[in-house]
Amino acid sequence: MAEAKKTDLMEKIVALCKRRGFIFQSSDIYGGLNGFWDYGPAGAELKRNIKDAWWNDVVRKRTDVVGIDATIIMHPRIWEASGHTTAFTDPMVDCRVCKKRFRADQLCEENGKKLVIETGSEAEKKLKLPEGVRCSHCGSDQLTEPRAFNLMFKTYVGPVEDAGAVAYLRPETAQAIFAQFLNVLNVSRQKVPFGIAQIGKAFRNEINPRNFTFRSREFEQMELEFFVKPGTDAEWHQRWVEERLKWYESIGLPATKLSCYNYKKDELAHYASACVDIMFAFPFGVQELEGIAARGNFDLSQHQKFSGEKMEYFDDETKERYIPHVVEPSAGVDRIALALLCAAYDEETVKDDKGHTETRVVMRFAPRIAPVKVAVFPLLRNKPPLVEKAQEIFRMLQPHLTTQWDDRGNVGKRYRYQDEQGTPWCITVDFETLAEKGDALKDTVTVRDRDTMKQERVKIGELVNWFKARL
Repeated sequence: MAEAKKTDLMEKIVALCKRRGFIFQSSDIYGGLNGFWDYGPAGAELKRNIKDAWWNDVVRKRTDVVGIDATIIMHPRIWEASGHTTAFTDPMVDCRVCKKRFRADQLCEENGKKLVIETGSEAEKKLKLPEGVRCSHCGSDQLTEPRAFNLMFKTYVGPVEDAGAVAYLRPETAQAIFAQFLNVLNVSRQKVPFGIAQIGKAFRNEINPRNFTFRSREFEQMELEFFVKPGTDAEWHQRWVEERLKWYESIGLPATKLSCYNYKKDELAHYASACVDIMFAFPFGVQELEGIAARGNFDLSQHQKFSGEKMEYFDDETKERYIPHVVEPSAGVDRIALALLCAAYDEETVKDDKGHTETRVVMRFAPRIAPVKVAVFPLLRNKPPLVEKAQEIFRMLQPHLTTQWDDRGNVGKRYRYQDEQGTPWCITVDFETLAEKGDALKDTVTVRDRDTMKQERVKIGELVNWFKARL
């Protein structure tokens, strides 16, 4: 029963995302393209607010972090150095009956089993399905043996499609930071410890995209590579875990839905000394939002080896020369957006003006992250004086916060629309606003709070500061 309720909740969230312009299936009129999603008006604002919040807190409010914006397609040798051309794979299996394709580890998990990892000759890992694993689509046990599938999208640079022109869409944004480490160090006047941050698109040819936007083939990352002196890795890693947990709470994710998963020693990459995943309790299960890894000097060392350029840092104070180690907090914008949508979704029973009960759907976003901060209504759209005054207020607020004009339907319907969009406040310009000189209500408007539905009168001249104080 609990699982059915979770599925039902996810279906409601997906429906609301389309109904209120958060997320649409890519290429929707052509039947869609699996693993790709488009963000509508509300979703585009939500994503921008997430990215702005991250950039402001991680870059602009710190003196030890700078930013870059690198290209999606880079020299293919970068991916050789990082190991992506050989090791960036997922285990894939096919069902011989229904011809569906699955990630072997996910299929095993759905069957309550674990993928068997065998060590063969030359220390190569060989994968094997355990007994009893069946196709989750048709129930057949006629499955192929797992085989490696590289997740990078391949393309060609230039007019000739041959081996010399092969390039890849980046599967992560981090490697551009490592490749530009020396250039950024030389121009930024930074010294270790310091960080380089980037927000950008990445692409992975996922075998089995699923759970709405959680696992997609095109997505955005917010990554920080924080370079530290060898031996200080553990201290900085713990600092960044604490900082990132605080940040998630600051954008409206409840602490009760957040948790940390500490990697065991045998789960770590060979170059990592520690890794913590920040997890969120989605309706479909507890899943990763962000990974924070202490990666040692693996990346810079690899790029030094493959490029021939020294990736060393010289400390003027201690006269030491070393390749910095790195702590990497890496977060997914789309996953955070989905977590915010899931955390914000709420239903409550309320009474309308006539005393009838109804279900109110409301997105309780933190004001900082809400797509629209305030909506402005004229009480009636066919009364020019009300419309003119409302438009005046709308123009006054626009330079200060994301504002939306709404004059469709009655005020009650407009409130419901804005509730589902997550707008924290609605302003209604009514006849009291236009009252005679000397009337206490003249030049005041009704401001309605999304969460409490309470209304109060606020002077027009005080609106900007009133909202800024609450943001």
